[in-house]
Amino acid sequence: MKKILLTALIVIGTAVLYAQPLPPTGHAGQGDVIGGAAPIDGGLSILILMGAAFGGRKIFRMKKVISKN
Repeated sequence: MKKILLTALIVIGTAVLYAQPLPPTGHAGQGDVIGGAAPIDGGLSILILMGAAFGGRKIFRMKKVISKN
């Protein structure tokens, strides 16, 4: 129990210590949006596509192994 508590404390502590402060608000042209209205569409689309491809590959391999038995 002590090891789990110590591990959780270390993980939470490092996450808090490495957290970045919020940016100041009121930048010209960006309003009060945190992150400066950065687009996430390109990276998100790629991650979804890669996840679907990985899942499809896993299903294909499972069916291949099951059909051999």
